[in-house]
Amino acid sequence: MPRVAILFDNFGPYHLARLRAAAGVCEVLAVEFGSSSSEYDWKASESAGLKRVALNEHGSSESLSPQGFQRRLFRVLDDFKPGAVVIPGWGYRGALLALQWALARKVPAVVMSESTAWDDVRKPIKELVKRRIIALFSAALVGGTPHRSYMEELGMHSDRIFLGYDAVDNSFFEAEGLRLKAKGEKERELWEGKKPYFLASARFIEKKNLFRLLKAYAIYRSKALLPRDSVASAFSLEPLAFDLVLLGDGQLRPELEQLRSELGLEDCVQMPGFKQYEELPAYYTAAGVFIHASTTEQWGLVVNEAMASGLPVLVSNRCGCAADLVMEGENGWTFDPANEEQIGDLMLRISCDEDGRLKMGNKSQEIIAKWGPDRFASGVKSAVDTALAAPRKKVGLLDRMILWAITRR
Repeated sequence: MPRVAILFDNFGPYHLARLRAAAGVCEVLAVEFGSSSSEYDWKASESAGLKRVALNEHGSSESLSPQGFQRRLFRVLDDFKPGAVVIPGWGYRGALLALQWALARKVPAVVMSESTAWDDVRKPIKELVKRRIIALFSAALVGGTPHRSYMEELGMHSDRIFLGYDAVDNSFFEAEGLRLKAKGEKERELWEGKKPYFLASARFIEKKNLFRLLKAYAIYRSKALLPRDSVASAFSLEPLAFDLVLLGDGQLRPELEQLRSELGLEDCVQMPGFKQYEELPAYYTAAGVFIHASTTEQWGLVVNEAMASGLPVLVSNRCGCAADLVMEGENGWTFDPANEEQIGDLMLRISCDEDGRLKMGNKSQEIIAKWGPDRFASGVKSAVDTALAAPRKKVGLLDRMILWAITRR
């Protein structure tokens, strides 16, 4: 098996599931830049069976100086002597330091990416620099079809691009859901006997679009509580007003709570806070529909979790996962995240059809089964094999200057 170093900024449960799968097809060293994350509050997860090392064992990668970061990373990679390195992205210090090491040692590098052409404002000068950096990689592992298209725009040949980067541990969510349903655990009893609810899980930040989601939910609720004949005439089904549960936390919580109050939704919108990985299945199991409303999202791994848990999904068409994971009318629908009326109507449509929801949930599990950690592993293996067979990259003075400048920011 090829000897491969796979790097991430910080390991959450997603990363460890992927790394364990990759360790089945490659000899893997899992390199973590920092033992904690400045962005996510997840707890350190068990990594038994993985060869794992952290550059900063006592904090995030951001607390390392550029010189200290480079020294520690180069020492770890020199000691392991990988045949290839698999690097998360291209736009920050750790990734580019790893690329510098690979180029200096003439070791092929694979870039992992979930960027799309439309997830951010693209400026010509930055895109030019990005193209030069991408040209230094020998292969790529990306999320899905929109991400492959963008990688091609940046100059990577299509036969060097592989899918499967964005995966979660499908088996964990499926198994936990079955266990909770079978045993009636206390976590599930929180919602036992209540009607299903819409579930969203996100950090409380602007791009997650939670203010519009609350307004769309208010529209949905006003229609769901109309006299039964009015709704039945539109959908030929019996209406059912679901509650809404927003998992997560963040700086916008006070404003969201205020809007919830202004809309008169205190009794039907729950905000239980951030939940650790092990707590999530209880919420997915009791939910009726999952909704993800971001205005921009490179992928949206919570959608994977919900689908693995057997839920139908309503997903913003600005989420990178939508093109590959949402089959319109089969396991859910996509929507314009700026269109509150459309979101509300879809919430009404899906909440009115219990049999349809169950069929859609089964379809979700069928679709996501093809996008789990095994696909990440096969993508890594294919990308590494392609990179090892490719000619070694030649690095010009301008490329060296670009890498040096960015890593010293």
